[in-house]
Amino acid sequence: MTRRPPPLLLDALAVGLALLDVWVHWEAEEPWRTACAMAAAAALLLRRRRPLLTFALTLPAVLLSDALFACLVALYTLASLSRSRALLVLCALIYTVSDATFVPTLNLDLTEPSTLIRLGYTAATAAAAVFLGQLVQTRRDLSLKLTEISQARDHQQLLTAQAVLAKERAQLAREMHDVVSHQVGLIAVRAGALQVGTSDPEAREAAATIRRLSVQTLDELRHMVAVLRASGGHPTELTPQPALTDLRKLADGCGIETELRTDLPEDLPPTVQRAVYRTVQEALTNTRKHAPGATARIDLRHADGRVRVRVTNTAPTRPALPLPSAHHGLIGLRQRTELLGGTMTSGPTSDGGYEVCVVLPAEAAP
Repeated sequence: MTRRPPPLLLDALAVGLALLDVWVHWEAEEPWRTACAMAAAAALLLRRRRPLLTFALTLPAVLLSDALFACLVALYTLASLSRSRALLVLCALIYTVSDATFVPTLNLDLTEPSTLIRLGYTAATAAAAVFLGQLVQTRRDLSLKLTEISQARDHQQLLTAQAVLAKERAQLAREMHDVVSHQVGLIAVRAGALQVGTSDPEAREAAATIRRLSVQTLDELRHMVAVLRASGGHPTELTPQPALTDLRKLADGCGIETELRTDLPEDLPPTVQRAVYRTVQEALTNTRKHAPGATARIDLRHADGRVRVRVTNTAPTRPALPLPSAHHGLIGLRQRTELLGGTMTSGPTSDGGYEVCVVLPAEAAP
């Protein structure tokens, strides 16, 4: 995978090319136009943090001079970071009109063929900058989604391997209990009978030793069977396990605008805390995947011995990318909820969004 240049280097390159554009269009008799173009080039240092402000600061250079590179870079940056297509269309139109307008006369004669040709050329240039920025944004979103899919696949493969291992442990525990323990127990019984029934001191001592070792072996087998059954009944989970204290970090790092409201106590059972975390995680993942540009609200409430988790997202602002999905997230979430004695509902909202609601007993058994 090719490494991208550092952002600071790219910004320096953009400023340098903008200054070169100013030098090419240098007008010694009108220094104020050159100064305006140089200010537009310097404004590119703000383009990543304040893209709309940067576009506004570079626009006067388009009106007053022929140095257009800085404004086009600002328009491209705005298109690569903004989710509002209406704003991008408006900015492209403003750039087109500004480039076709002659300052200070402000004459824009649409009856002249040359004016229409200039408008068309300028509009195509602005559209190219916008489309390139949108392409970069789409590529970045796709890369993030593919990374999430890869992580989810690796996680699922690990859980599958753990489930297979747990099944094998449970089968081994049954074999040890039904076969090995039975045979060792039979040896202990026969050794005890021999110890009681023989008159030979050496045989009696040997039988006692066999019986003692058999009993010790049975105790160790019972302990091993108990360990194997425990691990077989409850597959080993990934560590460390998430808790309620991790929800804020999850909400802040999910990649979408999220509001978190909670009154849950921190002494809830670990199984309940994990269920709450996984519910919020799955809902935010689905929002990011199926509702690009939406915002989410997380409400966590504790009342009457029950924990209520409600995650609601608004309607998407742009179409979702057609990515592969197994559609097992909500199914697994429902199964987890039912195992803890809770209920789950999910479905679209009246405003075009989606809502996931889970109700769990606050003292769910582990």
